[in-house]
Amino acid sequence: MALSIHVMTLFPAMFEGFLNQGIISRGLDANLLDVNVHNIRDAAKDRHRTVDDIPYGGGAGMVMKADVLADCLESTEPFESGRNVPVCFLTPQGRTFSQTDANRMSLLDEFVLICGRYRGIDERFRERFVTDEISIGDFVLSGGEPAAMVVIDAVARLVPGVMGDFESGIDDSFQNGLLDCPWYTRPDDFRGMKVPEVLKSGNHAKIKEWRNKKSMARTRERRPDLLG
Repeated sequence: MALSIHVMTLFPAMFEGFLNQGIISRGLDANLLDVNVHNIRDAAKDRHRTVDDIPYGGGAGMVMKADVLADCLESTEPFESGRNVPVCFLTPQGRTFSQTDANRMSLLDEFVLICGRYRGIDERFRERFVTDEISIGDFVLSGGEPAAMVVIDAVARLVPGVMGDFESGIDDSFQNGLLDCPWYTRPDDFRGMKVPEVLKSGNHAKIKEWRNKKSMARTRERRPDLLG
């Protein structure tokens, strides 16, 4: 059964190139992934297709309307079928997305990603429908679309069959709480820099030990917080 992802956005065209390249495209072609992009503006009822309004109490910026967002969400297939699915809002106020989240979400049957814009979304929609809030870092984007692509890519590559070599995903940084070790390929000599001899030895136990040590050393140097 394919992992089904629903994306709510005001800019569906932003996803066209992303979904037609690399492992995401292969996953879609193999029916391992199903990504449905919904234009929030299609749910607007007035002739101007209004999706936002000025905030109550004043202040700069515009706020996305709760009724339009709700109508868009409830028009998606899982909600029309009455299924209870996770609804994730991409926001700088959310908890930081991690490899653990990617692993967890790759095991779901389906979920919804909501891309905010402008000042944000009406708090009533958030309270009524949103089950999870995700941030990809302590910075602000012009909208949730790039963050949604990050989440989709991180999750999709963990679905069995999407990557050509599933084990390469299992050995990635953060999967075991550490950063990945250094990797080498041909040529053996690159401008005087040689490949470590142990990697050419054929002794898999020694190679595994070397990689584990390098992984630990790199984590200690670059991300000591992970060792805590």
